[in-house]
Amino acid sequence: MNTELLEALNILEREKNISKDTLLEAIQQSLLSACKKNFGTADNVTVSIDPDTCDYHIIAKKEVVENVDSPVEQISLEDAQKIDSSLQLGDIASVEIQSRDFKRIATHDAKNVILQKIREEERRSLYNQYFEKEHDVVTGVVQRYIGRNVSINLGKIDALLTENEMVRGETLKQNERVKVYVLEVRDTPKGPKVLVSRTHPELVKRLFEEEVAEVREGIIEIKAIAREAGSRTKIAVWSNDPDVDAVGACVGVNGSRVNTIVSELNGEKVDVINWDENQAYLIENALSPAKVISVMVDPDEKSALVIVPDYQLSLAIGREGQNARLAAHLTQYKIDIKSETQAREEGIFEELEQNYEEDEYGELKEKDSFEEEEDFREETGLPEEDPEAVSEEPDVEEEEASVEETAAEEDASVEEAAAEEDAEQ
Repeated sequence: MNTELLEALNILEREKNISKDTLLEAIQQSLLSACKKNFGTADNVTVSIDPDTCDYHIIAKKEVVENVDSPVEQISLEDAQKIDSSLQLGDIASVEIQSRDFKRIATHDAKNVILQKIREEERRSLYNQYFEKEHDVVTGVVQRYIGRNVSINLGKIDALLTENEMVRGETLKQNERVKVYVLEVRDTPKGPKVLVSRTHPELVKRLFEEEVAEVREGIIEIKAIAREAGSRTKIAVWSNDPDVDAVGACVGVNGSRVNTIVSELNGEKVDVINWDENQAYLIENALSPAKVISVMVDPDEKSALVIVPDYQLSLAIGREGQNARLAAHLTQYKIDIKSETQAREEGIFEELEQNYEEDEYGELKEKDSFEEEEDFREETGLPEEDPEAVSEEPDVEEEEASVEETAAEEDASVEEAAAEEDAEQ
C-alpha cells in the first residue's frame, strides 16, 4: 500500500474539495506524460492505479522479436522469457516500467501535470461553490481598500465590492463583518471572480427572508421593492394567509424584525406597506406616511393624479421628492401630487363631482353604479327602495291616531248594522 500517496490524496480531498478519483486520474495522466517524455511515445503504455491502496503499475506492451530495432516497442526473446517463459517470437509481452527509472525532466513534467490538474480542479470547485450563491446574500470580512474598491473575504475567496456598488457615505472598517449581495461569479483563468453589492434592492429582500420566517416559508410574498441605498427603502408585502398580517409580521413586535434589518443597513429607513391589486389603493399605501384624499388612475398611460390635504403635501412629496419618487418606482406609475387647494383652483374637484354622486346614505358613489342598480331592479322586479322608510324611525303619534280611527270606524259599522235590524222588525 502506498500510504504516503493515499494520505496526501485524502488531505487534498478534505481541504481543497477535490475528489480522490480526479486526483488519481491526474496521476495517471502525469505518468503517461512522463513515459512519453522519457521514451518518446506512450502509445503502448497503460497505467493502472488501485483507488483503495494507491498502488500503481506502468505496463508497456512490447512485441517479442529476435533482433530488437526499437527498445520502446520491442523486446528480445531472451528478455521476454525472463518475464514469462511461455512467450515465443511474435507474442506481446507485458513489461512493467519503474517510475524511478524516469529521467529528471520526465519526472518534473509529471509533477507539473499533477499540480496543474490540482489547480484546475480547485478553481472549478471554488467556482461551483460560489456560483450556487449567485443572487444570494453572504457574510464577508472587510480586508482592505483597493483604490476606491473594497476587497471582502468570503471564506475561501476574496470578492470585490466596487465603488458603484457601495452605499454613498458608508465607511467599511477593516475586519468588519458585513452582508453583501452576490451580483455575479465569473470563471477566469486566474480563478473565479466574485462581484458583490451593498446597494442592490435584492439585498433588502434577502435580509427579510433571513429575518422573517413567514417570508422564508412563502406565507408572505414580497411583491415590489424600491430602494435608494443608504437613505430609504419601500417594500410592498402580501399575505397568502388571511390570518397573518403581512406588515405586522415583517415589522415584528415593537419593530424588532425590521430594526435588525435597519441596523444591518447602517440606519437606512425601511417602510413596509401592504400590496394591493387595486393600483389606486397601492399608490395610496406607497405614499405613506402621508394621508391621501383621492387617487385618480389612468392604467393606459400608467399615470396617477393624487390629491392630498394642504398640510400633507410636503410629507407626500418627501425631502427632495424622495417619497414620491420611491412610490412611483414601487408602483411603476408616474405620480402627480397636488394639494387640495391646487385641485380646487384647477377644477379637479368639479370633475370628480361630475363622475360621482352621493347615494341616499350620503356616501360617494359612481354614477354608473346607479344605472347598474336600476337595471338590476328592473330585471329582477324588485321594488324601488324608499330611503326615508329605511332611514327614519316610525312616528308613535301617527300610529296611535291610526289605531283610534280604525276603532271609530268599527263602532260606526256596528251601529249601522243594529239600525238595519230594527228597521226590518
